Amino acid sequence: MPFAYLCDFDGTISPQDIGAALVRRFSEARAAEREALLARWFQGGLGHRELTVGECGLLRVRQEEALEFTRTFRLDPHFAPFVREALGRGDAVMVVSEGFDFYVRDHLARAGFPELPWAANAAHFDGDRVTAGFPFADPACDSCGNCKAQHVRRYRGRRFHAVLVGDGLSDRCGARAADTVLARGDLLDWCRGEELAHVPFEHFGDVAEWARGRDLAAPLPRPSRAGRAGHRP
Repeated sequence: MPFAYLCDFDGTISPQDIGAALVRRFSEARAAEREALLARWFQGGLGHRELTVGECGLLRVRQEEALEFTRTFRLDPHFAPFVREALGRGDAVMVVSEGFDFYVRDHLARAGFPELPWAANAAHFDGDRVTAGFPFADPACDSCGNCKAQHVRRYRGRRFHAVLVGDGLSDRCGARAADTVLARGDLLDWCRGEELAHVPFEHFGDVAEWARGRDLAAPLPRPSRAGRAGHRP
């Protein structure tokens, strides 16, 4: 059975959260409103789709300025070798993001992967105003803008073993649906708190090493369920 790696972008493929940095940089005059939105999201009173709409309403930035800013960030240097190795082995790799399309598309093209499949939320620019679009919204999920579980289910339906690789709370739906979860950051804490089987990782070098070491002739070993740890809701 081939494997499909569904990889989060912000905080995972890009070690820094580019979308969050973009919002912070270009909504400085409305920092209190931004922090209030984030607090509601962390507390579970706001879905990621609503968070994205609210944050876009705070932004004041033109498209060319936004693109220039997002190009100051770099991807995990282990990501490109991992992708080449996985594709060469016959596995699939897809980028699944709750960030914005313009910088996901741009970074993948600049990294040499313009044809790699990806899904992200849309940022529509009109002068210095930005509105959000959700071309990958899942009718089965009323919280996410681009629910990662739908992409996991699609690959599982094509008889792939689906691996969710992520770092954040926006990866929770995908993690629940995946065959295997590779986690770090807030997602790692959440998996521990929920007692959801997972494999910790630090960077895509670890993901590549795990992929090389898997035993395709036997069921994947599941890590022991960790005890509850402090985590965000």
